Amino acid sequence: MKEPILLIEDEKLMRVTLEDALKSSGYDVISFENGRDAIDALRESYFSIVVTDVRLPDVDGLDILKNIIENKKDTQVILMTAFGSIKDAVEAMKLGAFDYITKPFSLDEFLLLIKRALDVKSLKDENIRLKKDIVKYYSLPNIICESTEMKNVFSLVEKVSESDSTVLILGESGTGKELIATTIHYQGKRKDKPLIKVNCSALPEGLIESELFGHEKGAFTGAIKRKPGRFELADGGTIFLDEVGDFPLSTQAKLLRVIQERRFERVGGTDTLSVDVRIIAATNKNLEEEVKKGRFREDLYYRLNVIPITLPPLRERKEEIPYLIDFFLNKYRDKLFKNTHFSKEAVSTLLNYDYPGNIRELENIVERCVTLSISDVIKKDDLPSFIFKKTDDKKQGSLSYIAAEAEKDHIIRVLRITKGNRTKASEMLGISRKTLWEKINSYGIDL
Repeated sequence: MKEPILLIEDEKLMRVTLEDALKSSGYDVISFENGRDAIDALRESYFSIVVTDVRLPDVDGLDILKNIIENKKDTQVILMTAFGSIKDAVEAMKLGAFDYITKPFSLDEFLLLIKRALDVKSLKDENIRLKKDIVKYYSLPNIICESTEMKNVFSLVEKVSESDSTVLILGESGTGKELIATTIHYQGKRKDKPLIKVNCSALPEGLIESELFGHEKGAFTGAIKRKPGRFELADGGTIFLDEVGDFPLSTQAKLLRVIQERRFERVGGTDTLSVDVRIIAATNKNLEEEVKKGRFREDLYYRLNVIPITLPPLRERKEEIPYLIDFFLNKYRDKLFKNTHFSKEAVSTLLNYDYPGNIRELENIVERCVTLSISDVIKKDDLPSFIFKKTDDKKQGSLSYIAAEAEKDHIIRVLRITKGNRTKASEMLGISRKTLWEKINSYGIDL
């Protein structure tokens, strides 16, 4: 599709020359000799670029620029100016114009500027599209949530997203703490502002303050220029402090001040900076125990623990495993151009595993199986060997194993009585059809 360009120039020869050059370069051009007609055209049609002279007989170029900005048009504006009115062009740049070009100029120079404006606009459009995709991806309906525990979690996420309250996300590694933090940000009023993520456990102790609060040039060896910190970069948006329980005590007091006052100084600086940030923290540690042991400040804990959200481990919400398997299968099948699926026996084995690494471990298992698969069916024998060891270790001789085997035999008998009719079988068993389906998959029953 040709890029639509609006050209405004009161000098006829200049207008015709530029219009011909743009059309010859493949652009769709409409031109006017005055500003009022151009504003009417802007009201009726969309243009990728507006090229306007600063000085026009009625409405000048600055007024046209202001009109575009006020109406939130996604349009790049280029000003053409004589040498004597460069001051106006600079003012236009401050207002939001893309650039200006000083008369007289060559057609090559002019067309190069047009191309650069379109390239920048294309990047902006792509960023907007990606941000919309991100917001959609992290919307609540698109996140797997089948267990009662996780439904309660997402009910809480929905309530806190629109607020600015500090949130503390608790849970084992791999349970999805970062996903929850990201969802809270993109479901809230700060979604168009930055989300800055900080892995507290990965920061070298000597550089933590610099990373969080920034530093001035010369503050320490290697500080060759001023650097903004993560809090400064997150201004207006959200900062996510992942594994906050790993912060050393020496830094916790300074973090407490930022949380209380939203004020700090860069390392080596004297100016106090203020920021407007929402704080979301996460940890796999029991902070109450860390406080008792003197490893975490009690006052900082209470500042962070305004709204706690606890994520259960995957072993306590196994009804979600089949859905997660399907999700990760689709992800890696598309990525690796394969049409792979798990056999019922393989799924049953995966359901019996306890996942000490939680969702992250399940994803790794699925990726590994899809990557190494040589056929369209991933069988039980294709699963990593460590799954069988831990599954067998917990089974042998345990009461739960004996009870599970009895339950499996009873389900098989009822299914045979009902000749495989799952609706009738679920009624006889006194469970829902969904629960029966999950147990059939879990036990690998195939009648």
